[in-house]
Amino acid sequence: MPYSLPSFLVVSSLLFCLGMYTVLTRRNAIGILMGIELVLNGAGLNFVAFSRFLEPSQTTSLLSGQVFTLFIIAIAAAEVAVALAIVLSLYSRMKTIDVEEFKQLHG
Repeated sequence: MPYSLPSFLVVSSLLFCLGMYTVLTRRNAIGILMGIELVLNGAGLNFVAFSRFLEPSQTTSLLSGQVFTLFIIAIAAAEVAVALAIVLSLYSRMKTIDVEEFKQLHG
């Protein structure tokens, strides 16, 4: 069975919605970071699907979605590295990863 554009869009929208649900409902910072990763993966899947199905005859158009997705993956990796460093620093100071407690960072 060949895959179609709507099937890829359904999967990417599920990834995006699950990521947004995770970001909005989690209280610990690691869960929120995992939700952000799901959102970015859904967006990357959209780029690849649209570049594959809208202009399959042009080689440059075919590669543009993959290049955008590589940038998304690189940015997501950098974001996670920085965010985990911040979370570890806050954990060593406050002994919690609950984002509600991070509001009290003064003094």
